[in-house]
Amino acid sequence: MASTERYVVGLEISDIAIKKAEELSSSLPNAKFVSFLKADFFTWCPTELFDLIFDYTFFCAIEPEMRAAWAQKIKDFLKPDGELITLMFPISDHVGGPPYKVSVSDYEEVLQPMGFQAISIVDNKLAIGPRKGREKLGRWKRSVRHSLL
Repeated sequence: MASTERYVVGLEISDIAIKKAEELSSSLPNAKFVSFLKADFFTWCPTELFDLIFDYTFFCAIEPEMRAAWAQKIKDFLKPDGELITLMFPISDHVGGPPYKVSVSDYEEVLQPMGFQAISIVDNKLAIGPRKGREKLGRWKRSVRHSLL
């Protein structure tokens, strides 16, 4: 995702994960267009709002009771015309977690009150073998009416 046109910030709470991400990305041609920050998503305050947020399975890792707070932070972090991309996994009926099971309606339940509407929700055709059929990609935008709130 990182390029001369797009600077990427990876937010992570684990030092180990940040170190690994930095190691893996340091030799890539786009390495100077990405940074990794250690912070708690729920308490972090960015210095700028984002054009795009890509939630890569963070939603399924948090306690389901925290999902409404997740949606509020997503809204707070995005520019009014920004987009949210969600990798929805695991779409299943298993009990317990993490990962906790998710469904499209779980996302809609917390995103719609924040003014987000799904632009598209499609099966992830690039999912790895064991995850095929259990992942969807969602693309979300806030409606104009809610953006002014």
